[in-house]
Amino acid sequence: MDGFDAAIGRTWTDETPGAFLTDLTAIGSRMGGSEGEARAAAIVADAFRDAGVEDVAQDPFEMQAWHRGDSSLRVRSPVEREFETVALPYSPAGEVEGELVDAGYGTPEEIDELDVEGKIVVASTTTPEGGRFIHRMEKFGYAVGQGAAAFVFVNHVPGQLPPTGSLTFGREAEAPAVGVSKETGAWLTEFAADDTRVRLTVEAETTAGRSQNVQGRLGPETEEELLLLAHYDGHDIAEGALDNGCGVATVLTAARVLGEAEADLDRGVRVVAVGCEEVGLLGAEHLAESVDFDDVAAVVNVDGGGRFRDLIALTHTSESTAAAVERVSERANHPIEVESDPHPFSDQWPFVRAGVPSVQLHSDSGERGRGWGHTHADTRDKVDERNLREHGVLTALLVDELASMDADRLEEEELAEAFRELEFETGMKAASLWPEGWE
Repeated sequence: MDGFDAAIGRTWTDETPGAFLTDLTAIGSRMGGSEGEARAAAIVADAFRDAGVEDVAQDPFEMQAWHRGDSSLRVRSPVEREFETVALPYSPAGEVEGELVDAGYGTPEEIDELDVEGKIVVASTTTPEGGRFIHRMEKFGYAVGQGAAAFVFVNHVPGQLPPTGSLTFGREAEAPAVGVSKETGAWLTEFAADDTRVRLTVEAETTAGRSQNVQGRLGPETEEELLLLAHYDGHDIAEGALDNGCGVATVLTAARVLGEAEADLDRGVRVVAVGCEEVGLLGAEHLAESVDFDDVAAVVNVDGGGRFRDLIALTHTSESTAAAVERVSERANHPIEVESDPHPFSDQWPFVRAGVPSVQLHSDSGERGRGWGHTHADTRDKVDERNLREHGVLTALLVDELASMDADRLEEEELAEAFRELEFETGMKAASLWPEGWE
């Protein structure tokens, strides 16, 4: 750690993370495959070079780009009223008129108790306490699989904030879907109790598109390397400051520390800002196709790091990476909470399912769910720059720790069993995410 001391000391007063975040969020929309995402890639590439990352280049890939049009939700009776909506990415264009049905949290168990055939299902963005968090894709996929004609996603956070979020991993979905605010959701729940009919309309288009990852390297030339990732794309309805401007700013901060102390690294580090996470981990999947998994010692994915005060390490069943996190926390005298449960909804997933030990660095507000994320309110003013600097230092120390050890590979059978114990199988199959080899 001695070689890191000077770099860490300078980081506490470094204005670069905040300035970078300002440049990134000034773009506005960084939707996957958009001009805004391409502009963001150029900003990230310049920032990487300035941080000392070597051989920085953009790696393009083809994808399906979703384009938003207008959307509406109109109650037909007992009153006629239109509510504000936000179409969910990869929603197809279409108009559906039907009966509202309130599915509560939208869990498979709740949907199984209802007749949703041909109806418009209303479900919350949150999940009951005591169980795991159930993702939007699982709720939508299961509802549509049971015959729902359309889907309405209700924010559980107040403030007239309709949520967005992709329905699928990179392809057009099978039914229209929109997000509505908590306040609108309260009306819809009341209307659903009276067998109310509504008309939901979505205008959207999915076309062939192009995105890119931005990558470079730090440290020695070694056969095995670590991957340090963060996604730089965001949704088109906000600036994406928290999700995931903070994450890529944290990686930039870590890269600057590692660049100043790279002589102390035992393995090379590939630093990657991936595109199109929000529309299906497409950049991470493209990256995974380009590497030999046997040559990837570990993955550190910063998705949610830098947002709030305390860092959380999601270790995806890996005891080796959990132990590394705990050593870093002790050495730095900074708390890092370790959570071992796996999930498939961020850029570590293509590597986890291949057995690569991985950590997702996250932070939260203490409330369940994304908070301001995926809404119009995900703006730069919510960010505390101290978190970017502190989490950047902790990220750099974790990369250094993992570079100095041989983390155990994940066993497929044990990983599959962990997902089953957390009751992921039904939802992941509904979202077409359950690996074929786990049957």
